[in-house]
Amino acid sequence: MVCIFCEISKGRVYTNFIYQNRNFFSIPDSNPQVEGHSLVISKKHFDGFLDLKAKLGEDLVDCIKNTGLILMRKLDASGFKLSNTSFNDFRPHIDHFHVHIFPEKEEDSSSFNVRF
Repeated sequence: MVCIFCEISKGRVYTNFIYQNRNFFSIPDSNPQVEGHSLVISKKHFDGFLDLKAKLGEDLVDCIKNTGLILMRKLDASGFKLSNTSFNDFRPHIDHFHVHIFPEKEEDSSSFNVRF
């Protein structure tokens, strides 16, 4: 089975990148749960968080932070929430490491609820 995130990483599938560094990139989610819902994805294929090498941590944080800041400015959001699921009964439908970013406006903070 072809991994769509690997295809995007290799440039075989076109998408709009929000941010990228040596090891990660971010893109808008194709099925957004809230305005600005985006994904931070590893360029190399890892099945999940537990497969990531610790040395990638700096680039992961860089991509999450910069993607979040870009989305906050673009949407006039006050912050963002993160979600990642690795190796459990709620396994994501794409077996390639990724983190969901959900921009959040101050007025939305008490009622924010995302369903997967």
